[in-house]
Amino acid sequence: MKLFILLGAINMFLAISLGAFGAHGLEGKVSDRMLSNWQTGAHYHMIHALALLFIGLLIDKIGPSPLVNVGGWLILAGIVLFAGSLYVLVLTNIKVLGAITPIGGISFLTGWICIAIAALR
Repeated sequence: MKLFILLGAINMFLAISLGAFGAHGLEGKVSDRMLSNWQTGAHYHMIHALALLFIGLLIDKIGPSPLVNVGGWLILAGIVLFAGSLYVLVLTNIKVLGAITPIGGISFLTGWICIAIAALR
């Protein structure tokens, strides 16, 4: 429980910091399309950082659950792969990194499916 709350808090800090950097530090330095990619990464980063906080609280409420635990790790992987690949893509303009982004999206989706199945049990 505490680990996911800690990971959620750290990722909220990062999402807010990186979102602000994109809004203030990248404007005029990258194309509008790349800035939009950065904003998308920051948006999904923040939503899923909140999800990690939620997962920590859920574990506290329902007790240890392997499915919730796996869901949390998949959501963390999604943050790294989805948002992280978008951040690096914008900073480096290495287009092949765009191929990693959907893997992060699949991690998010799979993580949420795990949470849903755990809720049904």
